[in-house]
Amino acid sequence: MQAAFAALSSVVSWFAGMIDPMCGPIGIFRLFAADTLLSCGDTGWGDEIAYGFMITASLAICTLPIGLFLGFFIALAKQSEEKSLRLATNIYTTIFRGLPELLTLFIVYYGLQIVAQRVMAAVGYEGPVEINAFIAGMIALGVVFSAYCSEVLLSAFKAIPRGQYEAGDALGFHRGKTMRLIILPQLVRIALPGLGNLWMALLKDTALVSVIGLPDILRQTGVAARVTKNAFEFFSIACLLFLILAMASSLVFSALERWTKRSEVAR
Repeated sequence: MQAAFAALSSVVSWFAGMIDPMCGPIGIFRLFAADTLLSCGDTGWGDEIAYGFMITASLAICTLPIGLFLGFFIALAKQSEEKSLRLATNIYTTIFRGLPELLTLFIVYYGLQIVAQRVMAAVGYEGPVEINAFIAGMIALGVVFSAYCSEVLLSAFKAIPRGQYEAGDALGFHRGKTMRLIILPQLVRIALPGLGNLWMALLKDTALVSVIGLPDILRQTGVAARVTKNAFEFFSIACLLFLILAMASSLVFSALERWTKRSEVAR
């Protein structure tokens, strides 16, 4: 089993290296930054920055479904007839929209370590317990994203006429089928611009994880800046990489908006 896992890891690493947009066979740093501080290999910082770019993109992509999933059900709960459920979700969104994202990250990162330490102590393990920084960042950013996402989705729910639900009842659909076939397509179309803005904010918030040791873009360029004393150059590279992620995201969301509007009747 271990040999199979090692072989799979090698294949994944090889594939990731082949498609690396910076230090891969046709990577930008390899082709245009050879023999500079951004060169790939032992002579430059290209590999480290490329790794930080992948960590940043991976963290944002992994956080998105968590935030969307939680946000959707929080938005549903806020429309519930159960008063206690509405109160609980309102408290949740108030807390995580009100706290600074950095403070939430610290609470999750160190709080999870305390909880894990006590759980392990209860089963007889007295050694140190350390929470993975990527997992902590994903959870912290996920709950913050879900709090804002729920408000966007709640507004989208309210924009859908009540008659749409009644149409599902008239067709004999149960509640789940009405939600899947009638409500969700309209919900996505209405909420997509707001979700696009939240995604942009999430991309920027990933820079916060550098303070708990995750080697993202900001941390990798910061280390390079301190070692080489070329702070302006490396932080400019960090700016450029975040802008590349933002522009690529804008293109994706623009395409999604066109796709969701494809069935609208031309006026």
